[in-house]
Amino acid sequence: MLQDATLSSNQTSSYPTSFILVGIPGMEEYHTWIAVPFFLMYLVALLGNLSLLLTIARERSLHQPMYLFLAMLAVADLILSSSTVPKTLGVLSSLSKEISFDACLVQMFFTHTSFLAESAILLAMAFDRYMAICHPLRYTVTLTPSAIAKVGAAALVRSFCVMFPTIFLLRRLPYCGQRQMPHSYCEHMGIARMACADIAVNIWYGFTTTLLSPGLDIVLISVSYLLILRTVFRLPSKDARLKALGTCGSHLCVILMFYTPAFFSFFAHRFGRGSIPQNILVLLANVYQLLPPMLNPIVYAVRTKLLRQRLAQGFVHTGKWC
Repeated sequence: MLQDATLSSNQTSSYPTSFILVGIPGMEEYHTWIAVPFFLMYLVALLGNLSLLLTIARERSLHQPMYLFLAMLAVADLILSSSTVPKTLGVLSSLSKEISFDACLVQMFFTHTSFLAESAILLAMAFDRYMAICHPLRYTVTLTPSAIAKVGAAALVRSFCVMFPTIFLLRRLPYCGQRQMPHSYCEHMGIARMACADIAVNIWYGFTTTLLSPGLDIVLISVSYLLILRTVFRLPSKDARLKALGTCGSHLCVILMFYTPAFFSFFAHRFGRGSIPQNILVLLANVYQLLPPMLNPIVYAVRTKLLRQRLAQGFVHTGKWC
């Protein structure tokens, strides 16, 4: 009897071999139709970000701080969307709903790490605009290629250090055989809520790290733009003010597209679970995985003249080769 009880206890405390991803709860009959726009958005995100990377790598005139940060942003967007969307499409099309526990943790890690890295890159881009407008004479001296490389490395290291402990926080939890996950991909709190134990540590760790990483980033970005606006409104001519603001327009659009759905989804998952339907929460979680990666290249291509010209030239050359 004691041996059976011990065996039962060990089985209870272990994590499951796999989860079954439900997709979007309550909307199962529409999964195939939802998969179509998701696929198209993902395709646009892939083509747009790969085109940006190839154009920036090929054109020496784009080897400037602003475009190098944009290349980093494109890489983060590709990882962010590619870590979840292929599996989501498999779930929605009923081709692959099962995911192993270890694969679930890997997906969670890359999803959140790329999100945190993208937040840090957006902060670096805000600093780039601050230096370009408020301290133009020190711009090239401060933002050297080595400094930009260090910023990229720091963004990656910070994201890794923040997310690595979540793997152990999730592995320590007992899951009691529950396998049906009401989501289309694996994320930290989605996995934690599958456990049959107190997940207060996971909740507070996720809340604290969100405030101390992307939360702090958005505060510093706001401070940067307040200083930029103060400098801009001191410029003597209206044309100079409009030109300075124009260089920030695309970055501000990207910031709004990135943080608005992400923070709304984050706080809704933690504080609005009783009042907001589960299917809306899952849809929001998918939106912030797809919308910024899809729209970021479009926004920068439309609003940045030099980049738009180089992209057009690249497509013309590609057409000739074809």
